[in-house]
Amino acid sequence: MKVLSFMLALLLGVHCQNSYAQELPIKTNQGGLFSIGLRSTTSIFEHKDFGINGFGYGGQLRLQFANRLNTEWFADYMRGNINNLASRTDYHIGWSVMYYFTDKVAPPVKPYIIAGHCFDKTELVDNSDRSNRISKNSSAIQAGGGVHFNITERMDITFVAQYMFHLGPDVHAHIENEQVMLHREKGTGIEGHLLLNLGINYKIADLWHGKKKK
Repeated sequence: MKVLSFMLALLLGVHCQNSYAQELPIKTNQGGLFSIGLRSTTSIFEHKDFGINGFGYGGQLRLQFANRLNTEWFADYMRGNINNLASRTDYHIGWSVMYYFTDKVAPPVKPYIIAGHCFDKTELVDNSDRSNRISKNSSAIQAGGGVHFNITERMDITFVAQYMFHLGPDVHAHIENEQVMLHREKGTGIEGHLLLNLGINYKIADLWHGKKKK
């Protein structure tokens, strides 16, 4: 949350002092709107284990193609704890397509559905022996829904809930002969978890139309 607080103060400062603080001139064609933002990332449960098992932060870029169609390009860093046996670090980098239920530029509430793909890397490190570690690379698909809470035409706070399916073998930690064992599953599989994002975004440019008026 400290990251989001810092980001909020920074973007509010830009919004107040920058010439971009004026309203967006584009009212009928939103294609080309380009945004930047940061977010917190929380994994609520994984497989059948409920509870918060990962927390981190990330950032995203958005490029809108039409009034109801937007894209998001993101990267996340997340840390978690596995039964006090090992720490888990996840890295995500990917993209998503967002479909809006309204074509208005910035209503107070703007809901949407979202789906996409990402590449990810997971590292497990034994809490009692940092040299005991294991990692794996895989990809994932994700889908869910979100909502923009528009502060101004250029700035929004966004909440997103997505279920992420990881395509590939998973890694686990367990006790065997009173020692922590880190295990990578063989073969391929589908493992999933619910991912929540809370972020803030700022439209910095209209790449296709430019600034038509001051």
